[in-house]
Amino acid sequence: MLSAKPGSSWYFGWNIVASATLLTLLTVGLRMSIGPFFLPIAEDLGFSRSLLAGIIAIGMLFYGIGMPLAGYLVAVRGTRSVLLWGAALIVLSIGGAVTARDPIAFMLAFGVGLSLGLAFISPVSLTPVISRWFTLRRGMALFFLSTGSMAGIAILTPALSYLIERYSWQATLLSIGAVLVLATVPIALFIVRDEAPAETDTLLGAPAARPRIRRIIAAPANMSVSAAVNSRPFWKVAFGLFACGYSMNLLGAHGVPMLMDHGYDAMTSSLGIGLIGFAAIFSTLVLGRLSDIIPRRNILACIYLIRGLGFFALLIVGTQWELYMAATIGGFVWAGSVALSSAILADVYGVRLVGILYGWTYLGHQIGGTISSWLGGWGYETFGTHWISFGSAGALLLCASAVSMKLPLPALVSPAPVSAEKASA
Repeated sequence: MLSAKPGSSWYFGWNIVASATLLTLLTVGLRMSIGPFFLPIAEDLGFSRSLLAGIIAIGMLFYGIGMPLAGYLVAVRGTRSVLLWGAALIVLSIGGAVTARDPIAFMLAFGVGLSLGLAFISPVSLTPVISRWFTLRRGMALFFLSTGSMAGIAILTPALSYLIERYSWQATLLSIGAVLVLATVPIALFIVRDEAPAETDTLLGAPAARPRIRRIIAAPANMSVSAAVNSRPFWKVAFGLFACGYSMNLLGAHGVPMLMDHGYDAMTSSLGIGLIGFAAIFSTLVLGRLSDIIPRRNILACIYLIRGLGFFALLIVGTQWELYMAATIGGFVWAGSVALSSAILADVYGVRLVGILYGWTYLGHQIGGTISSWLGGWGYETFGTHWISFGSAGALLLCASAVSMKLPLPALVSPAPVSAEKASA
């Protein structure tokens, strides 16, 4: 059965959540763990920091361009097809990246092809199916994608650093690509199901024990994409995700080199960045539960505020213990902005539009990442300091915190009681 009886069978939607979390761990983890690859690739291929940063920035842009495309294809062709297309693109692109020797070939493979493949196996492709399967616990279910993202940073950043030092960046990239494809294909074929039961997760547990559903009755059922894009909440969410992408991709691409430039060795730098993701793994479980209880905009604003202060902290830490402490505190609020943003979009505009709108707002996320990925290399080479890039990331996050507090405040609505006949169906 796809829907569970009260207090009995396992709800199949959680299988989809677990699989989506694993895929997010691998795809976002790889995308956010470019730092360990940065210097080895630059040295091996003879690229300057500015050149490689530019290629990574192009990759961030195409990752963003792939988001609305993935959202559209999921709506038209289904989640399974998009995941399989992403796996095929990743295989072709990694093969091209490890054999490339000139900037153009490397940019087309690593920057364009791999980015599009990862976009097809990203939270944008997985959010619609999870939103269909969950109503009462939608916030918690979507937060598991953030848990996967943070686990990817925590696990892959030090793991990739170790593998690159022991073997080579080419062997490491081939290995992580093989793992990703071997995970994606069976999940797409045997686990992902776009057709959810009509009751979704409303049959889980007794009615008295169910959490309240958070809804904003703000958009008519026939609202168009263009009308949603022209509304203020869309652009407020988009600005927050722009700041999120600006900061996260900057840290992913330049966090390790920045810490090494400040005197830390490669392993300490990787562990410091990885600790952010490790701490966020546990915080996402708490934040996910809270997102179904208290206003999501409040949690989102708090995340952006503390994360912004954390970027300034990373610039001024002077010892290993200060680095690890700043990383741990920042990690507690590092995750959740993407999950909360997608949940807020579903609250405001409904499940029907969430995939497409999420894809467009995530394009802003990657435009921010494109700018910061380039600025991280250019700013350091031009001014000899990381304050230009990391300081601007902190300032943007503080602005995003203020904007998030202007999002619509949702009403708390108790779900309608489920009849005994439906509960036993």
